Amino acid sequence: MNARTPPPRRSHGLALILVLWILSLLAIIANSFVFSTRANIQLTSNLVGAARAQALADAGIHRAIHALAVPSTDPNRWKGDGRAHAWEYQGETIRITIRDESGKIDINSASDDLLRHLFRHAGLGDPEAARLVDAIVDWRDEDMLRRPNGAEAPEYAAAGLMHGPANARFQLTGELRQVLGMSEALYRRVADLITVYSGQSGIDSTVAPRGVLLALPGTDPVQVDAYLAQREATPPGQTRLPFPPAQAFAGGESNVFSILAEVRLQDGSAFAREAVVRLGRDIQNPVALLAWRAPDLSPRAGDGVNQFQREADGK
Repeated sequence: MNARTPPPRRSHGLALILVLWILSLLAIIANSFVFSTRANIQLTSNLVGAARAQALADAGIHRAIHALAVPSTDPNRWKGDGRAHAWEYQGETIRITIRDESGKIDINSASDDLLRHLFRHAGLGDPEAARLVDAIVDWRDEDMLRRPNGAEAPEYAAAGLMHGPANARFQLTGELRQVLGMSEALYRRVADLITVYSGQSGIDSTVAPRGVLLALPGTDPVQVDAYLAQREATPPGQTRLPFPPAQAFAGGESNVFSILAEVRLQDGSAFAREAVVRLGRDIQNPVALLAWRAPDLSPRAGDGVNQFQREADGK
């Protein structure tokens, strides 16, 4: 009987290589699984943080509405003066800012004179400001008759634009970007000072932001800051005195407020909610929601702050 021939050494080497190759493959698969699991956990954590930030910001809007709805004589009532309120809720800080829209310049209703002063304050010369005001009025009026320095459809076509004037009221302040002669830089300088909600030809200086008061003729920063200090010192329930230079552009109350709630969580999640509400005396519908959006929190080019921390607040 023949003895078995021992397997060649080469087969042992191939088997070892095969085992090492399988182990390496298993290690790669295991590492990929671990990496995928970690990525999914991180994604889930980010989604949870984003959802929590959004819910807290929305809660801030409702907190502001409640603080506005109390009687004006209540010392705890929040004012629409642009002051930031830090509200602590569920271990986080929500930054809430309220603006009374009657203190802003309504681009649908403002007089030509008030609009001209606004754009002159923003850096335009008299001829440029006059042309832009005429173009704005041509945009918002219903006819197609061009004002002396304005712009109707032929002027937009001549400028190479695919659109013409709406010949209707502005629905959003952002539509002002589309008006012939309005640059993005100029729009950013006036964005916090304008509205489409007050329906007034003038402003209520008792709630107007600093930037609006500075846009009025015959004013200077020292005069405006002195008035703001006096206005802020007025006790709750006592009538605020109007700003004397604003008498030619006086407007009344509108009961329309823009509210911004910003949240930045400790894990880095951030969210901002902006709402525009009208408060009424109807018990069945005490609050009318006019706008509900999520604005961008990123800094604007050139100013290093987000879009809600602008010159209009005097900061």
